[in-house]
Amino acid sequence: MGTAPQAPVSTVNDVVSVEKRGAIALIALNNPPVNAASHALRQGIQQAVEALQKDPDVEAIGLYGEGRTFIAGADIREFGKPPQDPWLPDLCSFLENSETPIVCVIHGTALGGGLEVAMSCHARIALPGTKVGLPEVTLGILPGAGGTQRAPRLAGVAASLDMITSGKPISADKALEIGLIDRIEDGSPRDIALQAAQELAAATLIHCRTGNLETNPDPEAIAAVRQKLQKTQPLLFSPHKCVDAVEASTLPLAEGLKKERGYFQECMESPQRAGLIHAFFAERAVAKIPEAKETPREIGSIGVIGGGTMGSGIATACLLAGYDVTLTERDQAGLDRGLATITKNLEGAVKRGKLAADKKDLILSGKLSSAVDLSALSQADLIIEAVFEEMDVKRSIFTELDKVAKDGAVLASNTSYLDIDEIASVTNRPQDVIGLHFFSPAHVMRLLEVVAANKTAPDVVATGFALAKKLKKVAVRAGVCDGFIGNRILSFYKRAADYMMMDGASPVEIDTAMTDFGFAMGPYQVYDLAGLDISWATNKRRAATRPAIERYIPILDRICEEGWFGRKTGRGFYIYDDDGIRPNPDALKIIDEERAKAGITPKKFTPEEIVSRFITAMISEAIRVLEDGIALRPIDIDAVYLFGYGFPRFRGGPMHTADQIGAAELVKRIEKFAREDGYYWQVPGLLRHMAETGGSFAEKN
Repeated sequence: MGTAPQAPVSTVNDVVSVEKRGAIALIALNNPPVNAASHALRQGIQQAVEALQKDPDVEAIGLYGEGRTFIAGADIREFGKPPQDPWLPDLCSFLENSETPIVCVIHGTALGGGLEVAMSCHARIALPGTKVGLPEVTLGILPGAGGTQRAPRLAGVAASLDMITSGKPISADKALEIGLIDRIEDGSPRDIALQAAQELAAATLIHCRTGNLETNPDPEAIAAVRQKLQKTQPLLFSPHKCVDAVEASTLPLAEGLKKERGYFQECMESPQRAGLIHAFFAERAVAKIPEAKETPREIGSIGVIGGGTMGSGIATACLLAGYDVTLTERDQAGLDRGLATITKNLEGAVKRGKLAADKKDLILSGKLSSAVDLSALSQADLIIEAVFEEMDVKRSIFTELDKVAKDGAVLASNTSYLDIDEIASVTNRPQDVIGLHFFSPAHVMRLLEVVAANKTAPDVVATGFALAKKLKKVAVRAGVCDGFIGNRILSFYKRAADYMMMDGASPVEIDTAMTDFGFAMGPYQVYDLAGLDISWATNKRRAATRPAIERYIPILDRICEEGWFGRKTGRGFYIYDDDGIRPNPDALKIIDEERAKAGITPKKFTPEEIVSRFITAMISEAIRVLEDGIALRPIDIDAVYLFGYGFPRFRGGPMHTADQIGAAELVKRIEKFAREDGYYWQVPGLLRHMAETGGSFAEKN
């Protein structure tokens, strides 16, 4: 398609303009970077269409976006603010009722309100590669500008339910297949809009008001999705309301829109909506660090030391991001195991559709190298150590790295707990040393704790964040302490779980209470998955410095002494075999024996009591992490737990949950629990101050 010459353009406002060519008018949207549906954009569209409807010469309108995308979605800067007229539902109804037909040309992405605007036009054309979707459910709401009413009219109930309840975008090809768009065309959005509008004027492009279409009832699809959601998302609110809204699309449009508005308002008033919005912003807020103004160091090649599960996962993540990677191990057998694991990880990415099969072969043949000598890392820009959690081992490796690594190379440790300052102290370049704490499996989990030691250079911290972005991970800045942010808090609340186990609750009861709260797995399921030997090693490392007053539970140690390390050995707190997963009776016997030794008569814990103690312990240590400056802000702690520890996203994270509970109530709980153990249960000073003076953790973000 040739590019048509442009006619004089009139400006409606800063983000919307109109071009007239005879009987055709084109409305261009230019609200960089993603044409967000801001108040100015909505107002400009409405003013433009109002003016064009009054123009007797205009027979058809083409609506398109300039830049890299059509309307990508709502303007996040307006989240939480009162809506300004015209608000999106009214704009969509206004466009649909326009006497002058409107064709919409979509490119890039049309998500949420962007797709709702498109569905309100009288015809829709997409460019190849376009993505469309209605992701509102991920924010705890539903499409509130007619999306649940117009999508079923165009695409049918089943396809609309799948798109709306999952929140996942679909391709232009899929959108065409289900009837959401009318055709796919290649070219510039403006030229396609011009030609399509000419076809509208000539009545050669079929068009209609979406609201005039009828939804074909599909009670089977409605029932099937309801049943599925009850099994997979029983704790969530908005997905179920999405189904109710789509079911209402068989009503006349005005009635269906009224129903949709009611369900939307119910979602807005749900605590889950606040939690999910908080989680949405947490992912963005954590990038605001003191070192953000620094220029990251160039990273082209990466060395990974250690071919175990973690090292192989880190290497896989770096390879998938396009880096050249050299894997090293202390012997050929370990290296072979690591290379086999990387190959298996990449094959898994192919099976999941994340990687093309030919790219896997190119990565293995051209991007990955290996060696049993650290000197092979002499030209690496970044070296990540991922060996066993033993300080002497890490000190030895970094002493050697200091000799072989080139000047300016970033030297990183993947340690989960150990002191980065001590590791850095064995080098002559502590400014180049940083902690990069990946979470297992490292090529899947999204969290990366970037641990800044006392002498870490600001540009090295910035480099850690740049790496995370390239790896598509969420980076959170942490200070140095035993366990940093996530594992320090975990070590504390793990003791609360162990105390309850010792005092009468079974691992299954504790796990069930926490999964019912919203965690994907309970604490003992997690320990078995991670490997009980890791916690055992930590227990032994801390034994010499453990205060005599601290209550210590030896149950995990005794289980490990039997060689039961969890899933990898087939048993831990649970048994894992061909018959499935079930409690380990021998572990339960150990629990009974330790209770008897301690003279404990088991007591009953309700699920509510389990959750209360578990979450209160988590929050209290999180507050101390904040007080100590290990985390920059409360929202950083929330991000760590949302993206690394499976905290229920709809609850927003531990600090957001603390605000929901309230400081005064938390103090009351801790003081009550302290009657049993005044050493473990102590009220953080910041929490007591907040209880006395008011305020919230959200205010500290």
